[in-house]
Amino acid sequence: MEIVVNTRLLLKNKLEGIGWFSYETLKRITTAHPEHHFIFLFDRDFDQDFIFSDNVTPLILSPPARHPFLFYWWFEFSVAGFLNKFNPDLFISPDGYLSLSSKCKQLAVIHDISFEHHPKDVSWLVRKYYTYFFPKFAKKAARIATVSEFSKRDIIDQYKIDASKIDVVYNGCNDNYKPCSDQIKKETKQKFANSCDFFLFVGALHPRKNISRLFEAFDKFKSENSCEVKLVIVGEKYRWTSEIKRSYINMRFKDDVVFTGRLSTDDLKNVIGSAVAMTYVPYFEGFGIPILEAMNCDTPVITSNITSMPEVAGDAALLVDPHSVNAIAQAMSSIYLDGDLRKNLIEKGRKRRLDFSWDKTADALWKSILKTVESEQ
Repeated sequence: MEIVVNTRLLLKNKLEGIGWFSYETLKRITTAHPEHHFIFLFDRDFDQDFIFSDNVTPLILSPPARHPFLFYWWFEFSVAGFLNKFNPDLFISPDGYLSLSSKCKQLAVIHDISFEHHPKDVSWLVRKYYTYFFPKFAKKAARIATVSEFSKRDIIDQYKIDASKIDVVYNGCNDNYKPCSDQIKKETKQKFANSCDFFLFVGALHPRKNISRLFEAFDKFKSENSCEVKLVIVGEKYRWTSEIKRSYINMRFKDDVVFTGRLSTDDLKNVIGSAVAMTYVPYFEGFGIPILEAMNCDTPVITSNITSMPEVAGDAALLVDPHSVNAIAQAMSSIYLDGDLRKNLIEKGRKRRLDFSWDKTADALWKSILKTVESEQ
């Protein structure tokens, strides 16, 4: 087969959630299927590390698509022109964007449609693009893959897509995430938290990640517990809104909040493995990879009791109402003060994490690919 893939989010040292999904699945699929030819479409110079095997041909199509007007141009002119000329067996888009004017079969990976529920979390122009085009992408797709049963139900309900057209392809976790030795924990705490214990958040600082309530909850935890615990925030300030800024400025214990920015995988796995707990409490999530990363590092998890997060965490996390500062703060106190609870969550996490791996993700996505190719357009 000739398979064309949108790989514009394979960016060296800048992989986020969808980028990691693309990297981990495509690396496995292309090497496991040398009998098929894959063409990777980039919108700028690419790193050779992303050309995973001899059956991959990279192609750069201009312009770089990082703005709604350029999204439209890239998919409807650059990509469409290539697809309609080349006529591949399939076009795969790991970020869900499709080429509406292309005639070939297309598989969209739609991770979530949070913008339909929280439109103000994205800028006006991006919101208009998403709400106009994603219903069209969902209907255009020969098949859809998504990363949780929650997201599948959401796509069905919002866009009236037949359930038989959607495959659930759970995310996995990088094999580098493993428990740390006591010495590594000591060195990591020295490096990032002034030798103190710390709670941890990992992810882009975006409104839906609920950072403002996490700040307020940490402040309440510190007010109620006399301790030297820090809050470490790992990730870029994607959208540092006035609400997030106000919550931070109003903190009594803001000097105990540590912003690391983006970390290398080596540093990140050590930070996760050294934390008292992963405090990951978004009010909307299509999956929540940091939950798995923490479980793989033997770190207890506090996460939200809504959207996809209970589905991912199972019984291996403390589930809280992300809209309740008191509930988040109480969970932090419970985990910090109760060693038996931490041990119990770690043990449950060791079992839960076995249900997810990038190998399983790649296998499930490949099955979805075959279904798409065999489907009637």
